[in-house]
Amino acid sequence: MTRHATTTTAAKRHHGPGAFKLGAVRAGFTLGSRLAPGSTVEQALRLFVTPFASSRARAQNARPDADMRRGELEVNGKRIATYTWGDPSRQPYALLVHGWSSFGLRYLPWVAPLRELGYALVAFDQPGHGLSGGQHCTLPDFVDTVREVGRHYGDAALTIAHSLGGAAAALAQGEAWRAQKLILIAPAADPVAATQRFSQMVHLGEHLRGRLHDRLQAMTGISIHDLQVHRHLPSLGQPALIVHDTDDHDVPWAEGERYARHWRGARLLSTQGLGHHRVLDAPEVIDASLAFLRGEVVGERVVSSPNLPYGDS
Repeated sequence: MTRHATTTTAAKRHHGPGAFKLGAVRAGFTLGSRLAPGSTVEQALRLFVTPFASSRARAQNARPDADMRRGELEVNGKRIATYTWGDPSRQPYALLVHGWSSFGLRYLPWVAPLRELGYALVAFDQPGHGLSGGQHCTLPDFVDTVREVGRHYGDAALTIAHSLGGAAAALAQGEAWRAQKLILIAPAADPVAATQRFSQMVHLGEHLRGRLHDRLQAMTGISIHDLQVHRHLPSLGQPALIVHDTDDHDVPWAEGERYARHWRGARLLSTQGLGHHRVLDAPEVIDASLAFLRGEVVGERVVSSPNLPYGDS
């Protein structure tokens, strides 16, 4: 869900073909919102659930070490590419969950330090991402895939998740599968806010956003409001470290803070100047995460209050 803000950022930086294409998209949605609302909502839906093609290209170009093993699973009729290090059946394992328009091998900088701590590792590509099958993907798809990959290997000692993967990892926790500890980096918390950012970015008429929500619900069978993570966090109790950068322009820092506020076992580590993507493999973030796994106190405890947004939800 963060791809849309990323598109805007890239266009602003380069002022080239990307900016021209974004301008054409905006003009089309502005006009279509007035003249052809039905087909415009369908076009918005397709754009919203289609990962960038760069996810596949980057996965193909990744160069993992020789100790990695490739595999695949089937989840909801789609082929899911998996990557493992060590033996998850014999060692405590960490499940690595990528974000929107990313791929499992994005976690390569984490492999060596986590292996040194004794973890086996499992990464995978979400549907429509990397080397997995499918063309489209939604947050419920992310959740289902996290849960089913996790169930295949058993309860995880640790889950590390980025961006939309953070929301999926939190929502996937339950009796069917769970992680003993979680590290969520720049986690998205609110798909309703994400559709608002998307609508503003492409200039979809605000009066059509409810219809976009309805189409997403028809596609997934789940209300987008029920996927707001703050509704589920009070039921989670395992230790968690939430890392979020104050300069994140794709998923606002306040969404990470929301996790720490409603998750009684969570602490919040705020960084600055790393943005949404560099925060995932920044050396200082990896070092802080390893300290958290060694049992050191990392980050701050955030206390919920009914005076703050979502405080009594």
